[in-house]
Amino acid sequence: MVALSSVPSRPSSGSRPSRLLPPITQALLGLNIIGFALQEMFGPWVMAYFALWPPFSSAGPGDAVPFELWQLVTYAFLHGSLTHLLFNMLGLWMLGRQVESTFGSKRYLQYYFLCVVTAALAQIAVIGLTDQEPFPTVGASGGVFGLLLAFGVLFPRQRVVLLFPPIPMQARTFVTIYGIVELVLGVTGTQSGVAHFAHLGGLVGGFFLLQYWRGRWPFRR
Repeated sequence: MVALSSVPSRPSSGSRPSRLLPPITQALLGLNIIGFALQEMFGPWVMAYFALWPPFSSAGPGDAVPFELWQLVTYAFLHGSLTHLLFNMLGLWMLGRQVESTFGSKRYLQYYFLCVVTAALAQIAVIGLTDQEPFPTVGASGGVFGLLLAFGVLFPRQRVVLLFPPIPMQARTFVTIYGIVELVLGVTGTQSGVAHFAHLGGLVGGFFLLQYWRGRWPFRR
């Protein structure tokens, strides 16, 4: 995920996000750090049973490891490298604190894990449809992309500044551009090894849950 920093502005919802890190965001940061530490200690075993593997895949030479339901969640607490972890945790810290402060912890938790699951389902579907070699998927990016969408919806006019490169823009513009870029990269197969459709799955899952909560298309009340 491209790192970004937010420029303070008056929140459009009329509420002021707390300066303290909310409890669920704290817990998610801690669990991701613990997950990475377990990978460092028990790497192959953790990846084999807790990364996201497509159905009927093999986790290692001669070791048939079936798809398990818990992998739809546990993969989001594992990461491919320290850099991967740091960028995702930066996004979770920056976006999660404002989204949780606005949603409240209960809805925030529901929202985050729905995005994680829809990201996993999107990744499984793409691997199955494209007949790719089975490989494990890890990372909190699906949930973070869902938070990015929520941030753009809740604070559409708030300015964000990319760190690489340092370009300021409104949150809603950034979300739109980033979504299009991810779609293009996914369709063209650019950046091999990056789960672009999982990122989009997190965005789409977050979009439909927000629409449901707001009573808008396709959930008109």
